[in-house]
Amino acid sequence: MVTNKGKTLINFKKAQSLLEKINKMVEENVYCVDIMQQNLAVIGLLKSAHQMLMEGHLNSCFKNAMASKDEKRKQAMTEEILKVTKLAGK
Repeated sequence: MVTNKGKTLINFKKAQSLLEKINKMVEENVYCVDIMQQNLAVIGLLKSAHQMLMEGHLNSCFKNAMASKDEKRKQAMTEEILKVTKLAGK
């Protein structure tokens, strides 16, 4: 699945930690812009993690599917990638 599993996991853990910080900031009525800056940091970490997951998937699962002779598997994998890419663009 993920060839860069460690870095991806670090990004998710950092994002989780920042989300906890943001929750406290909101509860404590911290200045809105300060909260938004932390929120953007979380978004950046999640986008980075998504990119690492996609690269790992393309270099392993997708590559293996495309190398197979199973046309249904190839089609399903292609549709899956298109679906995830479309969701990421929203």
